[in-house]
Amino acid sequence: MEARLDTVREALRSVVDPELHLNIVDLGLIYSIKESAPGKVHITMTLTTPGCPVGSAILQAVERVVEQLPGIEEVDVELTFEPRWTPEFITDEGRRFLNML
Repeated sequence: MEARLDTVREALRSVVDPELHLNIVDLGLIYSIKESAPGKVHITMTLTTPGCPVGSAILQAVERVVEQLPGIEEVDVELTFEPRWTPEFITDEGRRFLNML
């Protein structure tokens, strides 16, 4: 099961925040990925701001990318703002991309 969740996380790297041009994994928007039942993935994520103008497009892209993976039958995306996202959530790779290191 862990390998499948790693595959989901890698697939989510193809979803890019169009304003920052950084994938949502390195941006720190993915809080958790769990398999709630065989073939059913639950993703808890956030956006950089509650009023993000591209938020719905990002959520749709998350669902679309994960649904295409072999063995995935259902994707449940939970949007949360607790804890609220901060730039501290950006990975080191993301910081290098954004010239923050």
